[in-house]
Amino acid sequence: MYTKILSEEFGLIKHIKKIRVFNLLMLTIAGIVNAFGVTIFLTPVKLYDSGISGTSMLLEQITPEYLTLSIFLLILNIPIFLFGFKKQGWLFTVYAIYTVAVYSLFAWLITDVFPIDVSIASPLAGTDLLLCALFGGVISGIGSGLAIRYGGAMDGIEVMAVIFAKKLGVTVGTFVMIYNVILYIICGVILHSWILPLYSIVTYVAALKTIDFIVEGVDRAKCAIIITETPNEICKALSETFNSGTTHLEAKGGYSNREKTMIYFIVNRYQVIRMKDIVHEIDPNAYITISEVADIFSNNKNN
Repeated sequence: MYTKILSEEFGLIKHIKKIRVFNLLMLTIAGIVNAFGVTIFLTPVKLYDSGISGTSMLLEQITPEYLTLSIFLLILNIPIFLFGFKKQGWLFTVYAIYTVAVYSLFAWLITDVFPIDVSIASPLAGTDLLLCALFGGVISGIGSGLAIRYGGAMDGIEVMAVIFAKKLGVTVGTFVMIYNVILYIICGVILHSWILPLYSIVTYVAALKTIDFIVEGVDRAKCAIIITETPNEICKALSETFNSGTTHLEAKGGYSNREKTMIYFIVNRYQVIRMKDIVHEIDPNAYITISEVADIFSNNKNN
């Protein structure tokens, strides 16, 4: 019995040590930024965020006043994160719940405590729906992107997508899109107007693009795969020109049955043309494919 208790305590301490203070700081900023974007630009003009956040905004409008956005964010998101515990892991669940708690707290502070009037119009964009949709989407997208980048999440819809998308035979992205389309249709039916739901789609797209920039970077790297019979000369030229290492694997042509080498090389978008010229100067018959790389993790510059 005593041994079991010690084991459980040790396991808890081990988990707690994995929590990084810097991540919590960035998740705090993420929650504050998201709350600012939603409460300053979206809720005053009754535009809707996406996912569980948008659902919470709709429920706030059609329920008694004491059921606020902050309450619905906690009620809807936390059970989803706990439900997805096995899929996402202990650390993600803690980070995600913490982020939503910060988001909920600051949404409440902005709407009910701070001396900011967000009851009729946006304090910064007035009643201009396009400005509110764009800036609300971009700012909330920054918050959501920071949350994802530092190990958490701002919305439980992604967790639902991970759990149910495969069972339904769709991708995670498709699941999220279908959920949001249904949400905006319900909003239009309840409001008897399609103007706000349509502007909410603008918000959704702006947020989605912003999240991509925050998580994956504005200037994504490019992955070049080069199939050649002169690997040594090409690797040397690329390394000397770009001061970067290369990786090569032995391969065989499926049609020619000749021995070839596959070179894996990372460049940025401005180096692609120069890289292709170098390769084809050495081997005019080299086969090159280019694809985007979201992130690169390496402790060694010379691979």
